[in-house]
Amino acid sequence: MTKVDPYLHAALVVHGAGKEVTKDSIAAVVKASGAEVDDARAKVLAEAVKGVDFEELLKQSAAVAAAPAAPAAPAEGGGEAKKEEKKEEEDEEKKEEQAAEGLASLFG
Repeated sequence: MTKVDPYLHAALVVHGAGKEVTKDSIAAVVKASGAEVDDARAKVLAEAVKGVDFEELLKQSAAVAAAPAAPAAPAEGGGEAKKEEKKEEEDEEKKEEQAAEGLASLFG
């Protein structure tokens, strides 16, 4: 199971509540969860998300998560067509992974 960053989630909760994402608001949510607050982490995250359009970011991440897988090729297509489709699928998967990594890098 992947560890979830409570500071990142706190920033999303604060944004979802319609409040400004600040060091203090992030720290308050983390504290309310029962976790010990690291003010330095809250400050770094608050600085990192200044100017970030959360709505656009969430739309992009939802689009990456909801991207449908390419349908399997019919057997009649021949070997060359299958190789080309497989390469396209792999390229698309790499693009999706890169987009997800880019989103993750925004939040450390």
